[in-house]
Amino acid sequence: MATEVTVPVLGESITEATLGEWLKQPGDAVAVDEPIASLETDKVSVEVPSPVAGVMGAHAVQVGDTVQVGAMIATIESGAGAPAQAAAPQPAVTESPKAAEPAPASDDGPAALSPSVRRAVLEHGVDPATVKGTGKDGRITKDDVIAAAATPAAAPVVAPTAPVASPSVAQSTGRKEERVRMTRLRQTIAKRLKEAQNTAAMLTTFNDVDMTAVIEARTKYKDLFEKKHGVRLGFMGFFVKAACMALKDIPSVNASIDGEDIVYHDYADISVAVSSPGGLVVPVIRDADQLSVAAVEKTIGDFGKRAKDGTLKMDEMKGGTFTISNGGVFGSLMSTPIINPPQSAVLGLHRIEDRAVVVDGQIVIRPMMYLALSYDHRLIDGREAVTFLVALKNAIEDPTRILIDL
Repeated sequence: MATEVTVPVLGESITEATLGEWLKQPGDAVAVDEPIASLETDKVSVEVPSPVAGVMGAHAVQVGDTVQVGAMIATIESGAGAPAQAAAPQPAVTESPKAAEPAPASDDGPAALSPSVRRAVLEHGVDPATVKGTGKDGRITKDDVIAAAATPAAAPVVAPTAPVASPSVAQSTGRKEERVRMTRLRQTIAKRLKEAQNTAAMLTTFNDVDMTAVIEARTKYKDLFEKKHGVRLGFMGFFVKAACMALKDIPSVNASIDGEDIVYHDYADISVAVSSPGGLVVPVIRDADQLSVAAVEKTIGDFGKRAKDGTLKMDEMKGGTFTISNGGVFGSLMSTPIINPPQSAVLGLHRIEDRAVVVDGQIVIRPMMYLALSYDHRLIDGREAVTFLVALKNAIEDPTRILIDL
């Protein structure tokens, strides 16, 4: 007897998703509630659990297919089945005449590769057959590929061909191109960013901040902080709290436009941009103005870990009144961040570097960071944007202001 596996309810207003990865192959033993597939929605990846225990049946859809909520994607047959690693791989499907030869980034076999892992395999020239997977059921992760590429005994570079790609090859030179379909998350990011540019009267204003006081406080208290709170003391906790103070002083930066109305928020839900395998995602720290620095750091640390694992929930990325994006962790010196609609402003943080500055008439070397505030000029005047950055700068350069709410 076969049990159908259908696409679960994905959240409010989300009616479809893309089949990102098969976690179980036909013939694999499956336990009840064990994930058998991964779906990519507009915001996050969602695992589809098996409704019953049994044997993985036929796949009704392929990786990359768009599926509707409630649609059948596979069946679970009754029986014990074979261990996942013993399942026979299905034949690869490519447009190449040498389809019988295994491609280095195949979706087939018991340890199917996710799109991010396939890209890493191609970029680093690693043979996945030589990589030991540390993921669930022995699956290869992106970190496994990077680690294998960094070892002296890494496998020799292989030709970057993939079943999902449509390569265009110049036979005389061996030059290759790969065409890979954009993930649903990347498509949504592209659409929303372009909409923000087309809709908002976007402008960016800059300032710089002396990080000396925050660095000294962090150096002095980081060990005690971690011992007491179980989380490392970073810079984001200071910036989130300083931003919340500045938002109270300049409420238009924390507001949004709804038709012909301006919506002011008496709370600060701070969206923080974090990296995931599929791109940047923006989970929200709810009521950040009511949280301590320790609570903020714990929340951000949890978001970062679960973004990497792909376990963030869609509800955690809804809403938000103001966004902070830290490009400095990637080495960015300066940028003009794009607003996250319907928000009206976004703060960009950048790398800290020693620069010569004048303090009390003397040229000194100080650790400086550029700040960038992109804002919707329809709602926020230039004076308000500059005042917001100055308030933020004052709080960071004198962290005592954060403690006494000054």
